[in-house]
Amino acid sequence: MADDLVLVSLTDLGRELARGAISSREVVAAYLDRIAALDDRLHAFVEVFASEARAAAEEADRARRAGAQRGPLHGVPIALKDLLHLRGRVTTAGSKARPFGVAQETATVVERLVDAGMIPLGKTHLVEFAFGGWGCNQPMGAPCNPWDTATHRVAGGSSSGSGVAVAASLAPAALGSDTGGSVRIPAALCGVTGFKPTYGVVSLAGVFPLAKTLDSVGPLTRHVDDAALLLSIMAGPDPRDPTTQGVPRVDFAGALVAPPDLTGVRITALPVEQFPWPCEPAVLAAREAAIATLSALGATIEQARAPFDLESVMVENGRIIAAEAYALHRDYIADDTLGIDPWVRRRTLAGRDIGPEAYRAALSARERAAAAFAAWMRGRDALLTPTLPITATSLDEVDEATTPLATFTRAVNYLGACGVSLPAGFSEDGLPIGVQLVGAAFADATLVRIGRAFQSATEWHRRRPDLSAWESAAPRAR
Repeated sequence: MADDLVLVSLTDLGRELARGAISSREVVAAYLDRIAALDDRLHAFVEVFASEARAAAEEADRARRAGAQRGPLHGVPIALKDLLHLRGRVTTAGSKARPFGVAQETATVVERLVDAGMIPLGKTHLVEFAFGGWGCNQPMGAPCNPWDTATHRVAGGSSSGSGVAVAASLAPAALGSDTGGSVRIPAALCGVTGFKPTYGVVSLAGVFPLAKTLDSVGPLTRHVDDAALLLSIMAGPDPRDPTTQGVPRVDFAGALVAPPDLTGVRITALPVEQFPWPCEPAVLAAREAAIATLSALGATIEQARAPFDLESVMVENGRIIAAEAYALHRDYIADDTLGIDPWVRRRTLAGRDIGPEAYRAALSARERAAAAFAAWMRGRDALLTPTLPITATSLDEVDEATTPLATFTRAVNYLGACGVSLPAGFSEDGLPIGVQLVGAAFADATLVRIGRAFQSATEWHRRRPDLSAWESAAPRAR
């Protein structure tokens, strides 16, 4: 039974707990057992809150027996990227050399999930300071993509541990952050669903920043339903974060009851000739299959060139990240005696030469590009692209001087949009492939509707990596 529990979706776990078919104690124990069996090899977690999670599970069971159900996810566990502050615990932000230290506050998104009865399992690994797409972290180690037990392949970044935790069933869901694709990249490489909400929909209070004008917090889950359910709890105005004030309400709950019929939905597929990076044949095949599936569900599909150059948008987004990251880390980032990941140091130091005038010009250019994109999206419900042009490469073959993983993802942050990566296929060697749906600002619920329909007609999100050899060789933790 314990092995079966880790295969149940977040949403279904909540339903089974509510009707008394299972207990939170059983669910948490199943996940802690699996973490103990597999994480020495997968390296998803920085820290596991075993005793605290067990105690919270017992309390959730008592509350439900007393009729004090807090909501649909009461007693369900979740993993947290280690740049989300949890009062009284160290936030490493992926850094051995310059960890944030013991947090004096808890991130608003974590508070809201805990208030809804969710149980943190622990903190997950990430690229140092969340600045990188490959998932590498030389000082702390790179999580291992669970889809290849023979070769250490990258999991994607910067939310690498969160992607691995969900893909390997070490947690039913995890939170990540996304400044240029850091939720969607690991989602695509690890074969799970990753949702980047529109800026301002989810509070950033209590989140260690990378670039405050581009950051967002989003879920990595198995199903779009799970992501929408989490977002329905996390979203909303927060007095601790001014960017959430006056933001339109996104009806995530309403999207969860929409029928899987896309009649009248208008989707534009970015044409291949506008791709700035060559895609693997399997990626192109998955794109074509996704187009066919969405069309069969009733959507109207067209192919049209977008009003921006993906390569230049990727570069400009990177310049803003570098400028804001350098402003945050300038006091120590150039110190070679500190054991900071050399590629993170190099990317951050690139912001040193971006002066105030150039930075202001970059933000102005971004505002113009976002306005042009918003105008182009009128009459369109979503833009379809591959999430990534490639599948997971081996860690030994990573070239951190290149940025193929940001080819399609950075534009979403730069243009003020929302985006979701959906599992959409596999390569010949069994590595996951994702497709990306991009919506205009605050069209998050529309992406949920399209994503749910797509997953009602496909099975890619239901596949799991085979880790039985690793699991059987490791002890259980009780």
